[in-house]
Amino acid sequence: MFVTHTLDTAPADSRPAMEATERRFGAVPPAVARLATSPDLLNGFLRLSAAFERTTLDPLARETVVMTVAVRNGCRVCVDIHTAALRGLDADDALVAALHAQEALPDPRLEAVRTFTLDVLRTAGAVEEERIEAFLSHGFTERNALEVVMGIGAYTMSTLANRLVRA
Repeated sequence: MFVTHTLDTAPADSRPAMEATERRFGAVPPAVARLATSPDLLNGFLRLSAAFERTTLDPLARETVVMTVAVRNGCRVCVDIHTAALRGLDADDALVAALHAQEALPDPRLEAVRTFTLDVLRTAGAVEEERIEAFLSHGFTERNALEVVMGIGAYTMSTLANRLVRA
């Protein structure tokens, strides 16, 4: 149903992002090739995910947010990509397995990120004060809490779009 675009068939406004992705990864992944149907979605996601990568959350915390959203939303391609990212960060096998299984994480600080992410999703942002305090008590800041929301937004867009286009 959704076209897997090439650089020749993609809308002109999607081509720069596809070219940049090809330079970075050596090829245009099928998910990017299909999301290219909407230059606004493709470019918006890439900009937002790049901004999320620049947040003050550490890399493992960011990947915990992403994996929590990806597993919850059943985005297989996202789970695969971010499992590889976790491996690149030398994440412990037990951490990766727990994220896949939607179970408590062995690292209490990352578990605080995972549960806070789920709290934000469960309450549509109306997280109870005690749940916010639980997150902050692990050394996170109010800024970090808002950065979690940013990650949820970016990767909700990605996971839903990827599932829609059957990436």
